[in-house]
Amino acid sequence: MTHWFHRNPLKATAPVTFNFYGVASSPAATKICNDLRSSRVRLLELFTDLSCNPEMMKNATDLYFSLLQGFIVSLDNSSQDCKLRYIQNFKWTDTLQGQVPSAQQDAVFELVSMGFNVALWYTKYASRLAGKEDITEDEAKDVHRSLKIAAGIFKHLKDSHIPKLITPVEKGRDLEARLIDSYIIQCQAEAQEDQMLSSLDPAYTIKWRKYLQLKACFYMAYSYCYHGQTLLASDKCGEAIRSLQESEKFFVKAEALCKEYGETKGPGTTAKPSGHLFFRKLGSLVKNTLEKCQRENGFIYFQKVPPEAPQLELKANYGLVEPILFEFPALHAHWTPETLAAFDLTKRPKDDSAKPKPEEEVKPLKEPDIKPQKDSGCQIS
Repeated sequence: MTHWFHRNPLKATAPVTFNFYGVASSPAATKICNDLRSSRVRLLELFTDLSCNPEMMKNATDLYFSLLQGFIVSLDNSSQDCKLRYIQNFKWTDTLQGQVPSAQQDAVFELVSMGFNVALWYTKYASRLAGKEDITEDEAKDVHRSLKIAAGIFKHLKDSHIPKLITPVEKGRDLEARLIDSYIIQCQAEAQEDQMLSSLDPAYTIKWRKYLQLKACFYMAYSYCYHGQTLLASDKCGEAIRSLQESEKFFVKAEALCKEYGETKGPGTTAKPSGHLFFRKLGSLVKNTLEKCQRENGFIYFQKVPPEAPQLELKANYGLVEPILFEFPALHAHWTPETLAAFDLTKRPKDDSAKPKPEEEVKPLKEPDIKPQKDSGCQIS
């Protein structure tokens, strides 16, 4: 079975122990550290667990994020940073940067990076459901809802938390605003992602660029094909022929780009759209509809074929779903003034900066290769 949608991998991360020996000076403080470690490990495991459902994911994320919030927010709701915000170093990979991670000693960096992965998980969960052979109405609703949840998470990260990072996000990183926007507004992703990619090193982005180009050509071919059918139904056979000719041109270009995309190396799972049933069906639909228009024009309409392709009616963005509002959970009940006071930063060991630290390669998360179970469905994420 072949894939249609290019799938970006989940972000990988280095293990975090939360072992603050000497700093966590009470049983309650030590328990929070232990709970942070175990809940983080559990959440990372769920990302690649096929049995995980949205309820399990929500429970795991609520637990981890509510504990992590104690490293970020002040207990008195003031605007001051929590004293623990910069106590732990976190490492995360980026889609276009391979397995060499970015590192920041900032709990907000952990919050937005893990949140990014949670949003990606919801898109992949929707993809898994959409690829089932006998999808039910309730499952179809879950697909729709999961995508709206993912969009809401991305939007919340972009609007409320990424701007708080001490180290600005570099171009080409997963947390860059333009990339987040492309995830939020999927109908505009082609233009926005391509605009972002134009400013990056082609060595990292050429595969993604080919994918976006072929997908844009495919949808243009579909648009002109259906526009041609509409024109024929309105007895505008000459214009219909010209629209179908334009559709044929875009489809041929999409086929060529499919081959180029498959031969291009780069991050992400390689899609195989040219082998998918609905891609092949479009080629037949364009060919048969064009031949029908030409036959009918030859013995019924006798209309001239205009030299320019007809303009597509590009309507406003009606029908776009709104992202589901997302907020991180409230601070865990274990965080009290007494517990926070039990973290004594004066007991932190001094870093030996004289020793060079080797570059650490973070192992990628092993994602299962999910194949659609039906020939006519499309796969998302």
